Amino acid sequence: MLDGYEMHDLTQPWSQDTPAWPTYDNPKVWYEKSLDTEKVNGQKIEFMNHTGTHLDGEKHFVGNGRDIADMPLDELVGDAVVADISDMVGDYDVYTSEMIEEVCDVQEGDILFIHTGYQKYAYHREEADPHAFFCKHPGPNMEFAEWCRDMNLNYLMLDCGSADHPMNTIVRDVRPELAEEACEKLGVDDLDEIFPPEGYQLMHTELFPEGIVHVENAQVPEELLNERCQIGTFPWRFEGGESSVCRCVAFTEA
Repeated sequence: MLDGYEMHDLTQPWSQDTPAWPTYDNPKVWYEKSLDTEKVNGQKIEFMNHTGTHLDGEKHFVGNGRDIADMPLDELVGDAVVADISDMVGDYDVYTSEMIEEVCDVQEGDILFIHTGYQKYAYHREEADPHAFFCKHPGPNMEFAEWCRDMNLNYLMLDCGSADHPMNTIVRDVRPELAEEACEKLGVDDLDEIFPPEGYQLMHTELFPEGIVHVENAQVPEELLNERCQIGTFPWRFEGGESSVCRCVAFTEA
């Protein structure tokens, strides 16, 4: 324990049951060595980087972007704020910078954790619902991405499957019945009215070239909602890595 600080784990548990992002392979874990034969346990793991709590790096969407190893610790650890907008948003809703500023004091250069409330639908929770967690959660449009850039945010963290609205990702194509449902909820005939093709996956394509990346599939305890703290994200020191599983921790004064 760090003297004078309390630590809060912001990370989902990880196992072979942890689902990867839709259309990605789920993890496989098996024993290559076992106590009954070799007198030692040794596991082998095969998984996509985008499984469980993970840091999307610049190289995920930018050919000449930094890899994970190029992100220094003093960038990964810093001042943060947790914005609880869970009472303002539901399935398919679009959240805005105004919502964030209404509930917390966001400062330039912050790490911003957006609590949509959809962490309750994560695979390991009592209310587990992969359709809600990955395919129905609220998300932003271009206004929000531009605000993130204007605020020069360090990076973002989300308690749901993606930093982008699910209807601005591949989910829109692979789950057409949900796209119809989203159109009805949002009151449009065509989702292009809200998410035009040129802004596809805008939280990745617009912000990663600016160095503003994000952590997806995180979680946050209730006592940190709308509070300021310090947050550290600790991925592998992964040379060539476009993204990485990570352990995320919030630090508050004890």
